[in-house]
Amino acid sequence: MSKQSKRREALLYHAKPRPGKIQVVPTKKYATQRDLSLAYSPGVAEPCLEIEKDVNNVYKYTNKGNLVAVISNGTAVLGLGNIGPEASKPVMEGKGLLFKIFADIDVFDIEVNTENIDDFVLAVKSIAPTFGGINLEDIKAPEAFEIERRLKAELNIPVMHDDQHGTAIISAAALINALEIAEKKIEEVRIVISGAGAAAVSCTRLYKAFGAKAENIVMLDSKGVIRMDREGLSEEKAEFATSRKIDSLIEAMKDADVFVGLSIADIVTPKMLKAMANDPIVFAMANPDPEIDYDLAVKTRSDIIMATGRSDHPNQVNNVLGFPFIFRGALDVRATKINEEMKMAAVKALAALAKEPVPEQVNIAYGETRLNFGKEYIIPKPFDPRLIAAVPPAVAKAAMESGVATEPISDWNKYRDELYERMGSDNKIIRLLINRAKTNPKRIVFAEADHLDVLKAAQIVSDEGIGIPILLGRKEIIHELMEQLEFEAKVDVIDPKSDDQTEKLNEYAEKFWKNRRRSGVSLYDAQKLLRERNYFASMMVLEGDADAMISGYSRSYPSVVRPVLETIGKFEGVSKVATTNLMLTKRGPLFLSDTSINIDPTAKELAKIAQMTNYTMKMFGLDPVIAMISYANFGSSKDPHADKVREAVELLHKSNPDMVVDGELQTDFALNPVMLQRKFPFSKLAGKKVNALIFPNLDSANSNYKLLKELNSVESIGPIMLGLKKPVHILQLGASVEEIVNMAAVAVVDAQQKEKRQKELKKPKK
Repeated sequence: MSKQSKRREALLYHAKPRPGKIQVVPTKKYATQRDLSLAYSPGVAEPCLEIEKDVNNVYKYTNKGNLVAVISNGTAVLGLGNIGPEASKPVMEGKGLLFKIFADIDVFDIEVNTENIDDFVLAVKSIAPTFGGINLEDIKAPEAFEIERRLKAELNIPVMHDDQHGTAIISAAALINALEIAEKKIEEVRIVISGAGAAAVSCTRLYKAFGAKAENIVMLDSKGVIRMDREGLSEEKAEFATSRKIDSLIEAMKDADVFVGLSIADIVTPKMLKAMANDPIVFAMANPDPEIDYDLAVKTRSDIIMATGRSDHPNQVNNVLGFPFIFRGALDVRATKINEEMKMAAVKALAALAKEPVPEQVNIAYGETRLNFGKEYIIPKPFDPRLIAAVPPAVAKAAMESGVATEPISDWNKYRDELYERMGSDNKIIRLLINRAKTNPKRIVFAEADHLDVLKAAQIVSDEGIGIPILLGRKEIIHELMEQLEFEAKVDVIDPKSDDQTEKLNEYAEKFWKNRRRSGVSLYDAQKLLRERNYFASMMVLEGDADAMISGYSRSYPSVVRPVLETIGKFEGVSKVATTNLMLTKRGPLFLSDTSINIDPTAKELAKIAQMTNYTMKMFGLDPVIAMISYANFGSSKDPHADKVREAVELLHKSNPDMVVDGELQTDFALNPVMLQRKFPFSKLAGKKVNALIFPNLDSANSNYKLLKELNSVESIGPIMLGLKKPVHILQLGASVEEIVNMAAVAVVDAQQKEKRQKELKKPKK
């Protein structure tokens, strides 16, 4: 995608369908006059009077306790500099989005139109009663230091300037673990800090809090080494001035153990790296381009332990590992401030988490066989679901122990459960899915690429590195649309009906005919059928000319399924293929099967659908908890429809005793763990959170899926095909661009999984 195209996409993302990235959503009922009379006049007077009696009741009756202000004056926005408060607003909204999706914290972004310290502090103090915490953002140094210092002293709610402390906390955790791997002590290592801004100052202070010695630290700014004999040093720079008679980065790097870069790209050379001590630790965190290229660094020093700010290399120092979870812990004990003890607790929690066994979900997300604590894994990954239950409790405990918590936590197990529950509404699974696809992109044939939305999706798939599109359809239309979209990636464009595909078409037709000739198909029939794009695309996948296929945007589901079934065929041991839809609900991911194919499956077929759903969920890195749905509960009806579900469950319990599956169950009991535990404590599902529903027929599955999608605006991924020999996935008619992209990611992950399975089958048996 061209620079102009990316620019337009970014602007469109922020402008449509409604401007901005965040909104206010009511948390109470408001449908009736009675609701409104409680929400506003006269009912609202009651909580007002209770708060007047005791100001702490504001936490009981309003959202103050879960509301953070992200505040900036736009003086140091990203790498853009002083662009003003209005221009900083997209960044502040983005920060609010990260707070919400990673820690379920609500945010109002506030842009303040002043560069005067007194005016800024007064503005923040004046609005502070609204909020449970203040996150300062993108304020230039040295003003940022004074603003944060004064607000922390004058307010009784947590205040943190993330630009300073976020990088410090994450890099300190990485440093602790890197030193352990290198078998070095923090009080002995020589540290070079390139950069002297807010983040560099905060990092160095935190390293000192963990034991780094001032005499072992050399800090550099744009003028060179910060020395004690230099005139005009600010208070912050003077704090880290060295007595060593050196002037340059080259001199500072000689025999250094640690380099921390918070400056500009490409200032560290291979020669400088070679001059460092054994097992050097290099954190090159300039963005988007680090102080030294990662590949060049590891090529230069095989003993290096390296981190960057980039997601495409190991050990990303990403602030999102810190600020959402630090504020979560601070808010949950109603802390009056974020102090050094709380920051150090976050550091220790992150460092410790990296040493624990990594869940398979994280390995899958990053395409790793097994992430293990070591040189290429010194800090947790941003998508690690354990962060929410590791960092906030550590921060909350530190707040309690240091005396700044006003609402202590007593039941830590309950608190961790509540933290996990907060993330039920998160669409993290999509990010995990796409991230996994990117680790090993596959060739995807888009069978309807001459439709604008399909081509838009293919462009995103290509640009994001999710997969390698192969565009099928009318060439002249595809090329015209590609020009319109500025789709510049080099991809194959194929028209099955064009003369240049005659040889390939005949080759496919011959093979198709050999497979289908005993089913009444003649060679002439095969040649005619292969001119139709879904047959041609299916044969591409079958013959290995593509790894996966996406179709169904412009044609009815049955008309697309038939060519796929006739061409691809079923996986060994599968009598009937089926589909499942992944619904991204407020309670977490929920799979619904079979939503598109089997009208009235038998008990054996239902059992097989459950087995295939179980397998697919594990492909997504989830632990399946499956309910077999009926209108009856555990034998309450002897009707054949209920008997069928009961028989399917019995078959599963015999054939797959390790599967967590039970029924027959009504949907409300399946989805309400309290009801299920109270009424049916004997069930294999008791005490568990169901994340898959297997419906007894197509009517119920399809109706429930579409009702859930439309009534509650639940995002859906699917229908995901189950039981096919090759990765083919069929869209719902008129699917959105986003849905097509998500299905493409599913297709890639499916192809990865099937490739892995084939390799395992080919391994000689021991």
